[in-house]
Amino acid sequence: MQETLVLPSTFLKALSPLVRIMPEVKAPDREVSFREKVVWTLVVLIIFLVMSHMPLYGVDKTAGTDYLWAMRVILASTRGTLMELGIGPIVTAGLVMQLLSGSKIIDVDFSDPEDRALFTGGQKVLALLMTTFQAIAYIVGRAYGDLTPEQQVFVFIQLLAAGVIVILMDELIQKGWGLGSGVSLFIMTNVAGRVMWNSLNMLELETTAPDGYANPSTRLPKGIVAAMVVNLLRFFGIGTDAGPAVDLAWLMFRNGHDPSIFALTVTFGIFFSVLWMESVRVEVPLQYAKYRGMKARYPIKLLYTSNIPVILAQALYANILFFGQIIQTQWNPDKTNPFLNIIGTFHQEEGSTRMIADGGLARYITPPQGLLVFQEADGWLHVIIYAVLMILLCWGFSVIWVDISGIAPRDVARQLLNSGYIVPGFRRSERVLEKLLDRYIPVVAGLGGFLIGILAAVADILGALASGTGILLMVSIIKQYYETIAKEQLAEMGGEGVAGLLGIL
Repeated sequence: MQETLVLPSTFLKALSPLVRIMPEVKAPDREVSFREKVVWTLVVLIIFLVMSHMPLYGVDKTAGTDYLWAMRVILASTRGTLMELGIGPIVTAGLVMQLLSGSKIIDVDFSDPEDRALFTGGQKVLALLMTTFQAIAYIVGRAYGDLTPEQQVFVFIQLLAAGVIVILMDELIQKGWGLGSGVSLFIMTNVAGRVMWNSLNMLELETTAPDGYANPSTRLPKGIVAAMVVNLLRFFGIGTDAGPAVDLAWLMFRNGHDPSIFALTVTFGIFFSVLWMESVRVEVPLQYAKYRGMKARYPIKLLYTSNIPVILAQALYANILFFGQIIQTQWNPDKTNPFLNIIGTFHQEEGSTRMIADGGLARYITPPQGLLVFQEADGWLHVIIYAVLMILLCWGFSVIWVDISGIAPRDVARQLLNSGYIVPGFRRSERVLEKLLDRYIPVVAGLGGFLIGILAAVADILGALASGTGILLMVSIIKQYYETIAKEQLAEMGGEGVAGLLGIL
């Protein structure tokens, strides 16, 4: 037992010198107004969009291998740009620290501000180390083809600098200068952009057609909303030079790859499912100690840990796929090593930079992304394994996240009492209040993680206008921003009791 207590101390202390030299965004020493938070959030968003469209100097994005293609929507990543690695290093660092803490390999007292600050700083250092490691892995794995030593150094510097900027932007928002978190903002923006593109894309045309169609291709826009509008115009005789109108049945599924009415329907289904799940809650009645007539309720939401479990599960999948591809290309190109084959085997997609998982663990954690998966020989097995793993991971991450993120019963009880609130009928005691909250929070958090895992798995299997999980994350993040903005505006109008309650919601 003594050994267990020494290890975490050594681990965190080993990171502390690096924490001190890391670039840091200072927390505001004054009240930041809502308007100023909006401005800083928009500034960060603009920088992110610029970086997402600024190509890496000295690389050809059509060469090499796109290792992250299956997860780019979730990781807010764009091939061949400064956002090549996206938020992957930040999320991976959070995942590693959570696993170390949850398994008690490191023992952190999250009720101690000093321990929590050291844990957060260590996570930031680990994010920088992950950025460095992934940048090197990209270069060694020839993600951009064969580069000269000078090109390799230059690409590494660009990826590392971009990674530091992303870490600082996330820290800027999280420390109170902006709204929400940088990670959530980047995911939401990336997914929303993909949804808009798959809905309204008129620059690319469909190259296939239903049986019996007059032409080899319909030449309808690939964007499903744009395709429906153009097809309706053709039905009325407008624009028929490019081809006649097609039956609605064709647009329902199209060729299985292009955006379809079914994918649009799934997107709306996920949208309303997330909104419903966000609205389900258990409410604990509260009373302000100073003014007995002032009452409130503390909501314990069904999605108590929000979308964090899904983000962490997808980050775990992304890293397995990423390193699995690099391992094969560098050490198992002929797929003859049985141990490395367990991680995954891949083949190059014809005419593309993508590598498709065709065996091992990587095969079954690749998101199915549509009903075409059922036409594959092992389609049902793929779906079952993917769904079971996603549900178990989301449940597990949800349970662990409660303890390490300051939302456990002991933390909430302390925050409520410090804000001047009590539960009617119970004496003013942290231990008593903690026992009351312990009846609800662990159960609700576990159930919420389980259900969000089911929804994420179903969304990926059915397919959507972006990835199913991406749509789920986008909707939940938009809902979070709506609630954050409402709380910020209420806080500016409210008094002492309102401000105290909003501080813990």
